[in-house]
Amino acid sequence: MLLGDKVLNRVDAIRDIVEDALESFILERMSRENEAIPMGIAKETILAGGKRMRPVLGLLAYEACGGKEINEVIDSILSAELLHTATLIHDDINDQAKMRRGRPALHVTHGIPRAIIAGDYLFSIGFQLGAGYSEKVVDLVSSSCFGLAAGELRQLNHVRDLSMSPEDYYAIIDGKTAGPFSTGGAVAAIVAGAPQNLVDLMKSFGIELGRAFQLVDDLLDLTGDKTMGKPRGTDIHEGKMTLPLIHGLTILHGTEREQLEDVLTSFSDARWEELMYLLECSGSIDYSRQLIGNHVDRAIEYIEELPDSGARTMMLEMAESSRIRTT
Repeated sequence: MLLGDKVLNRVDAIRDIVEDALESFILERMSRENEAIPMGIAKETILAGGKRMRPVLGLLAYEACGGKEINEVIDSILSAELLHTATLIHDDINDQAKMRRGRPALHVTHGIPRAIIAGDYLFSIGFQLGAGYSEKVVDLVSSSCFGLAAGELRQLNHVRDLSMSPEDYYAIIDGKTAGPFSTGGAVAAIVAGAPQNLVDLMKSFGIELGRAFQLVDDLLDLTGDKTMGKPRGTDIHEGKMTLPLIHGLTILHGTEREQLEDVLTSFSDARWEELMYLLECSGSIDYSRQLIGNHVDRAIEYIEELPDSGARTMMLEMAESSRIRTT
């Protein structure tokens, strides 16, 4: 199923709403004496583009769950995007990444101390925006941030860990990616005044969509996608053990297993074809595509329980687009 022009145009329109809200928010914050300097640095990453999946999903979930007034949910989606951007700034420092969204990472252009402060600043205002909602919403956002921290620490603990298991991998992506997707959908439903069963549906949908989304990004790091804003193979150079690599190490035995271990231990771009050959031998690329399809199918099952609406249709299309990106 391809994204139709009508649906794509509507999603683009929602993304434009997010961009306008972010730009207005940044201008307002930069007019404040104590915030002009940190926001002046942080805005470079905020406005560098990106898919805006979290805020777009939040707006769609709000509408799909009966929300009528966008102004009551806008702070929650801005909060989610600012918290996400803060994690990206800190992740780039931890990973020693040079590029973010096709541009030099913030710590490259401004130095590590200023980048850390800019990330801390975004965490602060992200929580400030979320604090205007109910205690239930604040608890969800706090729990999501705890999961982010745990996921990041787990990932650091498993850098170049050739014994890492699929369970370890899912614990990481559930904390760093799927959890925030789930929280964003649930928060939007709560703000819309939806009953608990719809809040739970949004939680479950977000988990499955977030897992698919991260699996797609990890796969595209291997198969290549110029729209990702980072060079192919970045994850391998940084020592991140993504699911195709974990699967390959699990399936291969003997000489081929030893060869894959050697490639990952002493990886260089000159060994790219060797790596891809081994992953094809193990069926790891196809295995990852199958898992993405499974997560998309489960996400769609949850969304199909929602009342019929244009927002529900677009959420279904967003889920389908994850499957399409890997083919």
